[in-house]
Amino acid sequence: MKVTDTVFYVGVNDHDIDLFEGQYVVPNGMAYNSYIVKGEKTAVMDSVDINFYSQWMANIKETLNGEAPDYLIVQHMEPDHSASINIFMQTYLDTKIVASKQAFAMMKNYFGTDFSNRQIIVGENDTLDLGGRTLTFITASMVHWPEVIVTYDSKDKILFSADGFGKFGALDADEDWACEARRYYFGIVGKYGIPVQNLLKKASALEIEKICPLHGPILTENLGYYLDLYNTWSSYGVESEGIVIAYTSVYGNTKRAALKLADILKEKGCPKVAVTDLARDDMAEAVEDAFRYGKLVLATTTYNSDIFPFMRTFVDALTERLYQNRTIAIIENGSWFPTAAKVIKGMLEKSKNITFTDTTVTIKSAVNEETIKQLEALADELLK
Repeated sequence: MKVTDTVFYVGVNDHDIDLFEGQYVVPNGMAYNSYIVKGEKTAVMDSVDINFYSQWMANIKETLNGEAPDYLIVQHMEPDHSASINIFMQTYLDTKIVASKQAFAMMKNYFGTDFSNRQIIVGENDTLDLGGRTLTFITASMVHWPEVIVTYDSKDKILFSADGFGKFGALDADEDWACEARRYYFGIVGKYGIPVQNLLKKASALEIEKICPLHGPILTENLGYYLDLYNTWSSYGVESEGIVIAYTSVYGNTKRAALKLADILKEKGCPKVAVTDLARDDMAEAVEDAFRYGKLVLATTTYNSDIFPFMRTFVDALTERLYQNRTIAIIENGSWFPTAAKVIKGMLEKSKNITFTDTTVTIKSAVNEETIKQLEALADELLK
């Protein structure tokens, strides 16, 4: 597939995978992107998952008409992008490998060799002259591993963005970009907002007409839309107006309170209410929504003087990703000694700029008229 007259896509689609990184449900598979950049010399940009090595190599050979590439550029060492490096280098014995110093150390760990007699170490603003075009390397440490570099092609004004601007889903999947890109970002990159902000500042100095990530489609139009979303996500800003209600329920009483609150909010004109059952729905989708919207309601039972396990997992997922700048409300249930609100507030005490509502709804076993009054008051407070 042509990206431009001299840049080609040679990646692969994976429709066999069910869980990406062993935890993220990917019903539409994954794309492992790789590119060839041609000047007087030729560079391959990143490899692919080892299960697709043969297909990747066939794509390269077809695109290069059997000629050997001069360079393999390695931007990121996660195995879905690096596992085929060793076999590639054994196939093309004269090809040089270009990467950061940290990446070569990781190659030693993965493959038992760092290709010391064939390596070209690059860092911030180092360049590679392909003859007729120059590639410039930009360090992107902790976006989202420490060895990451991204690459700018000044000839065609392309940013090869490593895992940045990536998404779940194979390239032949017909789906909205933002939903799966958001779930991907907050699931995998979300903790590293400051490094992403640093990379965005570097990118703002470049004239970019295309973004070529290692997952998901090549971005060629309305780039400001994607850049603005990444700026919002990485600064932990609110993307959309709305309220998320995340609940766990043992016998259905806490669920009834959560659904009743959702009905009240809708009746009062809330533009969006997203409700998720943490025991049954995709946890990554729940995390995505918690970061997308500005207000979050956590509804859970007291469980062994703590909170229900799925709720603890969810709150841990938020704090691990530096959840901040949000308003949180709590609905707690407990038959004899409700402690959920206290536990949740303790888990979030180190989170930045978290505002708890004055109203905490406390259920003693089952929803009753007093519970409804509390839910009405909570809805009014959330919609102020």
